[in-house]
Amino acid sequence: MEFVTSKSELLRELNLTQGVVEKKTTIPILSNVLVEVSDSGPSQGLRLSATDLELGIRCSCPAKVKKGGAGTLPAKRLLEIVRSLPEAEIRFKALENHWVQINCQRSSFKLVGMARDNFPLLPDAPKPLAAIPADVLKTMIQRTAFAISAEESRYTLNGALLVLKPEAVMMVATDGHRLALVESQVEVAGLSNELRVLIPRKAMGELEGLLSQGDGEKSLVEFSKDESHLFFTYGKRLLIARMLTGQFPNYEAVLPRDNQRVIEVDKDSMAAAIRRVALLADERSHAIRVEVDKDRLEVSSSSGDYGEARETVDAQFQGDPLQIGFNYQYLLDFLNVLGDEGKVRLELKDEQSAGQLRPVNQELYRYRYVVMPMRI
Repeated sequence: MEFVTSKSELLRELNLTQGVVEKKTTIPILSNVLVEVSDSGPSQGLRLSATDLELGIRCSCPAKVKKGGAGTLPAKRLLEIVRSLPEAEIRFKALENHWVQINCQRSSFKLVGMARDNFPLLPDAPKPLAAIPADVLKTMIQRTAFAISAEESRYTLNGALLVLKPEAVMMVATDGHRLALVESQVEVAGLSNELRVLIPRKAMGELEGLLSQGDGEKSLVEFSKDESHLFFTYGKRLLIARMLTGQFPNYEAVLPRDNQRVIEVDKDSMAAAIRRVALLADERSHAIRVEVDKDRLEVSSSSGDYGEARETVDAQFQGDPLQIGFNYQYLLDFLNVLGDEGKVRLELKDEQSAGQLRPVNQELYRYRYVVMPMRI
């Protein structure tokens, strides 16, 4: 194996593999990245693969190949070496006993690798079932991923439900305390029937990172699946995730139907007020009080250890006054992903019922965020 590639292109692809590489050293080969080079055929150039057995990624990179071959190298060390090198061509050459020599201008390294035979075989993507607009999928991940449960015992909540229809895409996630649901009316090419899949939480994060490397709003993500894996192909990159099995909860049953108290408030003003009030909130519960009255919204917190905080924000509201408690982090998670949205709508029923938040502007995405109240 011998090839030459540019630092910038190799570094970009190596960065994408790092989130997938296994950090624990129980199976040493999983801490390595598989490096394959070919001087002919459809896989011509350099191909990098990484996996932790739950998630896999395959990236391609242009290279001048002198001699084809394959081997594995320690992913973290390789990234650190490439990152430290000057902006120039890097030459790789395989030596005996799985050592690889790396040269760049005046720098030279010899890295100990492992045999490629020990590296798990990543499945190839089957025929695409649907083509999803990349910008739509990325926005949906950003607006739902934070609501996925981190408790491993709640297996079916450890991912987001993706619903694909020929004329629409929907994604929903919940951890039992809050629920994020986003829909977009876009054409999904290649799809004739509704398709539902559960995407694991780690795969959501890696997929968002992959989509952030996009080259324009018009690009598409090809989605396919087999009996146990989900495949997302984006350009020359492929993300493979082990499918979550089980029944996702009936999310429609928890969507509020009659929250009649509707408050409109500036998103940035509300977020800034919550951040300040949160400084004196109870560290365990993260509870703050939200009080609404005529044309104002007041947030407050109190802690026996630190003291009290209170701030009033201008709002549009004409209903009966109401006090309700929320976890401030849950509210900030929603407000932080809205981007350029100007105003948000807070919809309430009473002190014991779930509150619902949504952006006032719902042209491109229908976005709903349901939060259970707290006792205060």
